Amino acid sequence: MNDPTKIAVVTGANRGLGLETCRQLARLGLRVVLTSRDPAKGQAAAEALQGEGLDVRHQTLDVTRAEDARRLDDYITAEFGRLDVLVNNAGVFLDPYNPPGNSVLDADLDTVRRTLETNLYGTLQITQSLLPLMGGTGRVVNVSSGMGQLSEMNGCCPGYRFSKVGLNALTRILADELRDSRIKINSVCPGWVRTDMGGPGADRSVEQGVDTIVWLATLPDSGPSGGFFRDRQPIPW
Repeated sequence: MNDPTKIAVVTGANRGLGLETCRQLARLGLRVVLTSRDPAKGQAAAEALQGEGLDVRHQTLDVTRAEDARRLDDYITAEFGRLDVLVNNAGVFLDPYNPPGNSVLDADLDTVRRTLETNLYGTLQITQSLLPLMGGTGRVVNVSSGMGQLSEMNGCCPGYRFSKVGLNALTRILADELRDSRIKINSVCPGWVRTDMGGPGADRSVEQGVDTIVWLATLPDSGPSGGFFRDRQPIPW
């Protein structure tokens, strides 16, 4: 319990941005808990990072399941007694890219609900569960998107857009409620990244996409809280 090594949890981390975030945080000397909904894929991802000499272990987590949140809380409490970094990366993009269904006027409400269940409610549930382990000091990073910017909002993909607007609101609410603590909470837009979600035509590598995530996860006490960032610079909500 007296080990000074910082403890990080990254959700949705068996691939893409989450996996690279685990890699980069572990390279900085953090002990990382890689979580994933699929236990086999998550374990394989953790073992691959262990093969690189990194301090990473796996825990199964479906952010929509309260029992999974409690199990993760129990694990971190028993193993480490605290948490220093939470990267809320788990998310889904269920909206159709093309008509029919990608307009708000004919959006399938079940698709919208399932998107909110993971991207917003799941993030809230995990944050509620794990934040007490920070003991008043820590870093929370919510992986959002420019598609959740009200200042640049346009049409299509309503479920995803609603969920990221809500996620940004959660960032602002938490930052205000935690303003007297040493916890920093921020949203990040990683940009259009070449992942399974972003597709091969995206203009950013995974390494470029996680740079600001890792920066926010390792902010000094003088760093910002309650902001929305891309490329380490604040962007409009």
